Amino acid sequence: MKNLVIIPTYNEVENAEKIIRAVFGLPGGFEILIIDDGSPDGTAKVVKKLQEEFNTRLHLIERGGKLGLGTAYLTGFKWALERGYDYVFEMDADFSHAPSDLPRLLSACVDDGADMAIGSRYCNGVSVVNWPIGRILISYFASVYVRKVLGFKIFDSTAGFICYSRKVLETINLDDVQMKGYGFQIEMKYTAHKLGFKIVEVPVIFINRKEGTSKMSGSIFGEAFWGVIKLRFRRFK
Repeated sequence: MKNLVIIPTYNEVENAEKIIRAVFGLPGGFEILIIDDGSPDGTAKVVKKLQEEFNTRLHLIERGGKLGLGTAYLTGFKWALERGYDYVFEMDADFSHAPSDLPRLLSACVDDGADMAIGSRYCNGVSVVNWPIGRILISYFASVYVRKVLGFKIFDSTAGFICYSRKVLETINLDDVQMKGYGFQIEMKYTAHKLGFKIVEVPVIFINRKEGTSKMSGSIFGEAFWGVIKLRFRRFK
């Protein structure tokens, strides 16, 4: 069984080596694909140095600039499918997603039969640490908005900590995914739901980054707001 953790990076030099070593310290034989969007702080250089130590498990794609979170993951998904990975993960570089939760997401798919396992901040109340209250409210009510508009019974539809089975990524037309920022997470989950895949939420504790800078922006939320309305009227095959 081949498991790949995709980690997009932009200016994550403080976290890159730490997150890579944390994932490789876990059981389960995880490999990592870093997709770096031309970080001027030298993130890619750190990864290349570590490839000397983890040459068969650590992979790197360098892109020319900030092309968006969604396009990074889509690039990673296609890369993973071409190389025969069985389970593919989305995870942030900044330790807001605890690497120790990766085996729990994998188990939800391998042992419990899920096609997609979401590391959920909201399925057991609100499990967020050190976020400003305004950020928590925006994130929480974004998922409420998604449930109301789409009738989609997932508590954390904007979560970015996910395990996909290969068949989900093979079935979704990745070239047809339209949202590239914050809404990308919603679109992928809703598409999998409409295609009949089993989605489960695994409760996790989300901890705000300690090092580096958040990449969120107002335009990301705007895309998600209007994108959800468009999803409501899209046909899925």
